[in-house]
Amino acid sequence: MKFALFFGNRGFFPETLVASAREEMCEAVKKAGHDYVCLDANKTKFGAISNEEDGLVFAKFLKEHDDEIDGAIICMPNFSDESGAVKAFREFKKPILIQAYPDEIGKMSFVERRDSFCGKVSICNYFNQCGIKYTIFKPHVVHPLDPVFIEQIQKFAKICRVVNGTKKMVIGAIGARATAFKTVRFDEVTLEKNNITVETIDLGEMFDYMDQLQDDDPRVVDAIKKLKAYTNFGDTPKDRIPTMAKALVVILNYVKQYRMDAIGIRCWNEFPAVRKISVCLLASYLSHIGIPTACEVDVYNALAMKVLSLASEKPATVMDWNNNFGKEKNKCILFHCGPMAKEMVEGDTEVQVHKMFEKSYGQNCSWGVNVGKLKSGPITYASAKVENGQIEFMAGEARITGEPVEKAFFGSYGVTEFDDLESVMMYVLRNNYHHHVSYTYGADKEVLKEALEVYLGYKVQLL
Repeated sequence: MKFALFFGNRGFFPETLVASAREEMCEAVKKAGHDYVCLDANKTKFGAISNEEDGLVFAKFLKEHDDEIDGAIICMPNFSDESGAVKAFREFKKPILIQAYPDEIGKMSFVERRDSFCGKVSICNYFNQCGIKYTIFKPHVVHPLDPVFIEQIQKFAKICRVVNGTKKMVIGAIGARATAFKTVRFDEVTLEKNNITVETIDLGEMFDYMDQLQDDDPRVVDAIKKLKAYTNFGDTPKDRIPTMAKALVVILNYVKQYRMDAIGIRCWNEFPAVRKISVCLLASYLSHIGIPTACEVDVYNALAMKVLSLASEKPATVMDWNNNFGKEKNKCILFHCGPMAKEMVEGDTEVQVHKMFEKSYGQNCSWGVNVGKLKSGPITYASAKVENGQIEFMAGEARITGEPVEKAFFGSYGVTEFDDLESVMMYVLRNNYHHHVSYTYGADKEVLKEALEVYLGYKVQLL
């Protein structure tokens, strides 16, 4: 990530503090693992923004670098001029982090005192008046080289990824909603009003494109190679693998054609009934290569998966709220047939037949379930919905424990522990969320709330 660095100043405060702040903030960004651009020191006095004219200079600088920066950091070595800051950021549409230096006991004379503690209040107040969105963290004042602030930069980078990746998105809806699953209905118009376009693809068209591909087509051969390198096909009938590869080729063509960022796919009944495969492996592989793919045309959870993966820079998947775990009131079993990226499971994955589909559509009808037990570790979970023209999210943090269930259990699973599972489930039921929930690894619920609520205007409930 790359940030534009802004250095504030107010004329009657000690300007000498600006030069050291430039060095320290640049070092802090590098320590956090990111890059920066700075206004040249000779463009204004000390390269700082001390008045409205300086602010206009910085606004021009932001426009010149808009294509390369992901956000901005306001550094306040002293009180700093709020009018200059507003002029600088009035038209800026990316996240802004505000940092203010602490004063030090023993350095409170006129030539050393900063008053950034107070100046930060003034800048935030004026930004509020002007509708300029910004991010602040505790503590109110912190030195750039304090490890706490280094962590804040890293957290801010996640916020920038989520905001910039979500504010304009394309989700592919491949196939119609499964008739039996009215729970995954979605409001396409509200999504569009929030710059999230849904491109719908008919399965008949997709199957026709698959039929036009020959087994020896280089694209099919390459897809087979990639899928075989990705997972263990075990006892999968050899004739099913080219079918899966052709489906992957066609889906990737759609991704390229429509610039899809995420996908919701109709996984039954046509794929097992007509093509004799399950698309779990394809969903798994697509999520693995950075195209989050949700089962059952769950567009809202495709959105949630994308948001989660932007925050964590790791794959996300969608699971069913599926089973209680004995008498453990704060544990449940998250289950799905096998759509999660292989990074999310213990050891290797293996392609198996879909036992539920076999019961409905006949023996050997549905190879393609990519099975694995979910890795243990902390997770962030989320779901999205639209309610009365408003995009809403719920998000929380939990832990996959790694505990086993009996061997006869079908599909992929993870025993998951929550602080208060019953309250979570009451919220899901009372607030019209799907039977699905998405998750990724890490602890990023606060990132989601800041990015989605502050910058994008969604309602976010943390659980």
